[in-house]
Amino acid sequence: VTTPEGVRIHCYEKGAGPAILFVPGWTMPAEVWGHQIAFFSRNYRVVAMDPRSQGHSSQPSDGHYPAARARDIKAVVDQLKLTPVTLVGWSMAVTELVSYVDQFGNTTVSRLVLVEGIVGGDFDAAATPATLKYASAFQKDRQKATSEFVRSMFRKPQSEEYLSRLIADSLQTPTDAAMALFLGAFTTDNRPALVKINRPALIIAAGDNPLAAVYREMQQRIPGARLEIIENAGHAVFVDYPARFNVLLDTFLKQR
Repeated sequence: VTTPEGVRIHCYEKGAGPAILFVPGWTMPAEVWGHQIAFFSRNYRVVAMDPRSQGHSSQPSDGHYPAARARDIKAVVDQLKLTPVTLVGWSMAVTELVSYVDQFGNTTVSRLVLVEGIVGGDFDAAATPATLKYASAFQKDRQKATSEFVRSMFRKPQSEEYLSRLIADSLQTPTDAAMALFLGAFTTDNRPALVKINRPALIIAAGDNPLAAVYREMQQRIPGARLEIIENAGHAVFVDYPARFNVLLDTFLKQR
């Protein structure tokens, strides 16, 4: 898909039926949704996209903030004719999906699934220095920081081959773009836009989560939203427990 501003967005597509669009998180490739692509393509038209500067998509010098990436998602939805689409976003993509609704409303959306991601928060004088320190460490030793980041996403053991492949994929995002995305997400507050969601919404989070209160607040702001917890999972809940995640999502998709 080529966006109106000329950014090429790479997508995987499989299956036929009602459309589901999977959007990965920060620096992650579309392939991270592999378990879901295999499962849901039996009964659905599944598309997984590489956001700009990730995976096989273009690496432009700008547009690395939620509102711009939401416009990329809209280009995918429109050009692939996915309406009405279930949007599934993980981590940083959660605020991008909310930006999508904020800009374009709900008319193209069937359902929203927000996985292990927040949409903004109040300034935290204790947490901000640690965030800035991480950004500095990321730039000083990208390889080390990326390896630690990828490995931290899982609670269940993953093969070294799989982890190495994800690390290599993450490193495909240029460091300046990764830092712009990091800054863009953490300086965006999309909490006011949550009330605009008027489609069925599901929030999925890992158990033992320091952000549990934030997820509950998101649920309260979205009319009729459900919150489901997957215990003993890491940030990549859909990789740690793919069967459990897929059942949750499949049940949600079939509910009227």
